Amino acid sequence: MKKEKCQNLKLRTSKKIENRNFIYTFLFFPTFIFCLLPFAFFQVKAQTEIPQVLPSETSDTSLPQAWKNVQLIRTLKGHSTTVESLAFSPDGTILISGGSDNEGRIRFWWLKTGRQVSSLRAHRRAVLALKFSPDGETLTSSSNDSSLNFWNWKTGKYTRTFLDHTSNILSTAITPDNEILVTGALDGIRAWNLKTQRPIYTLVRFDNQTYAVAASSQGDILASGGRNPVIKLWNIKTGSSIGSIPGHSGAISTLAFDPRGNILVSGSYDRTIKVWNLITARSLYTLSGHTGLIRAIAIHPSGEMLASASRDGVRLWNLRTGELIALLVGHSDWVNSVAFSPDGSTLATGGFDRTIKIWQVPGTQTDTQVGK
Repeated sequence: MKKEKCQNLKLRTSKKIENRNFIYTFLFFPTFIFCLLPFAFFQVKAQTEIPQVLPSETSDTSLPQAWKNVQLIRTLKGHSTTVESLAFSPDGTILISGGSDNEGRIRFWWLKTGRQVSSLRAHRRAVLALKFSPDGETLTSSSNDSSLNFWNWKTGKYTRTFLDHTSNILSTAITPDNEILVTGALDGIRAWNLKTQRPIYTLVRFDNQTYAVAASSQGDILASGGRNPVIKLWNIKTGSSIGSIPGHSGAISTLAFDPRGNILVSGSYDRTIKVWNLITARSLYTLSGHTGLIRAIAIHPSGEMLASASRDGVRLWNLRTGELIALLVGHSDWVNSVAFSPDGSTLATGGFDRTIKIWQVPGTQTDTQVGK
């Protein structure tokens, strides 16, 4: 780490966080010593050792070559406004999309045929985020009408609403054990216990505007970002602060953890994407090239490819090396949302042009699931 960046690194002194049967201990050295070190020293104690494997150390090198041949196979039309959000059903057969203001609808698409099978009026205003519960039974939708709604996605029936926010809910995250749901909104961060359906904590009361939240695959770390160009890390169970990661020069618009939970990816208004190794507290690389702010990112289920969306379309990146794989051009305006199917064989993109594009991702065992 360069010396000029050392002063920006903020770590808690001797802050011990016990999760996943391990303890992170952050040791802060005096400034003149600390700036000579390449990165912060983490002491890790674990019964089950954390896999300190970077994406570049994994699996088949032929995959990025196959991914250069991602094909547009279908365009879905039905929304009357911007496609704000996308999510695949747990079995990958249904795509769910959320519409913008003046619509507030959730639409359900049968991927095999591209046919819209149903739709429902979910909110008074735009459907900004869609998220499935880890057990696959419940679909959540959030909106700039400040509500978070729960649905039985198989029947389309509404089940309940959380109304604690007073402003736009831009992002949601759910822990893998299906116990805690976190929302990021313009009035801050809130967490609920899904079993008791009661609030647990509220974060960032004074620096309120939160644009993105993400939960690690182990369910112990929450990352958040917003108007302040610094990523905040929290203990997701308690809401206590773990640390912060500076690096962007603009607001944080989107966040995602890789499947292992060791890699965090952030997209920003500064038109860049940064890939962070949370084990070493280092930035692995910065991905540049988009001509506008980063609207959305999605990580392939393999953890080896990243899709990013902006004004100039969708870019696919090799998450192991930081290299650009392909530029997907198909939308006629900004691309606002991206999502991979659970098996990784399909990529869906939605945009300001009111369409959803379905792309086939080669290199998977089930890459023929979506027919032309």
